[in-house]
Amino acid sequence: MIYDLSHITTFNYAANVDISQHVVHLTPRRTPGQTVHRYALLIDPTPTVSKASRDYFENLTTYLTVEQPHRRLRITSNSRVEVTSQPSPEPSTTAPWDAVKTAVEGAVDAPSLHAAQFAFESQFTVSVGAYEYALPSFPEGRPLLEAAIDLMRRIFKDFKYEGGATDIYTPIDTVLKLRRGVCQDFAHLQIACLRAFNLPARYVSGYLLTHPPEGQEKLVGSDASHAWLSVWVPEHGWVDLDPTNNVVPTDEHITVAWGRDYGDVSPISGMVLGGGEQKIKVEVDVRPAKITC
Repeated sequence: MIYDLSHITTFNYAANVDISQHVVHLTPRRTPGQTVHRYALLIDPTPTVSKASRDYFENLTTYLTVEQPHRRLRITSNSRVEVTSQPSPEPSTTAPWDAVKTAVEGAVDAPSLHAAQFAFESQFTVSVGAYEYALPSFPEGRPLLEAAIDLMRRIFKDFKYEGGATDIYTPIDTVLKLRRGVCQDFAHLQIACLRAFNLPARYVSGYLLTHPPEGQEKLVGSDASHAWLSVWVPEHGWVDLDPTNNVVPTDEHITVAWGRDYGDVSPISGMVLGGGEQKIKVEVDVRPAKITC
């Protein structure tokens, strides 16, 4: 499936911003199942400095500085991305979760050492209650992916998607109490649950193709960023799971970046000097590309 993606973020300020600096994670990743055919980042006003680079996790990033006074900053990301479904291992044939835990704790080979860095708590995955919540999915000797998928299904069943019920700084234990939240909450919750058993899990940011109600037109700009997670399965690598939708992602999930949690891959972060109160508007559009011969 080939997609045309548009992500527009507009910052409006009550007073002049004298200088602003930002780190942008909006460039889709190239992966075995994902090809980026084109990408453009447009910034208004034009930045004094704009530098493309890669972060620690090899995500493509842009560092920018706007030095002219401004009351509005608009950052537009446009891309065309092709996504193909990748084979997923049969859950029942994956290694027992407790054997994986032991392998991670005594990691010596390169793949295990790399994965092990995702087995520790990070800023947005601290939780006291995650272990107890996850425990029913992890009886001794259960295949890892089977356990992780069972946990994903339980989160989907037990929690209600409700925008505005939380914000990005809502602790996981509060989400566990409320039993509601959004995709970032559910991804962080499952990551915290897996890490409670010393199992590597990473946060994935990107987009999801949405389908309008039958008989209705899809509204331009009405889509949103999405978040899910990957669990490390020895001999198979990283396997994506989407607890918000209770699916193993195929060709309708478009990956932008991954890291330990949201803090590593926030679409736009930074600081401003001046500006006063700010209002942010985000418009996202994900559409199958119209290819002409």
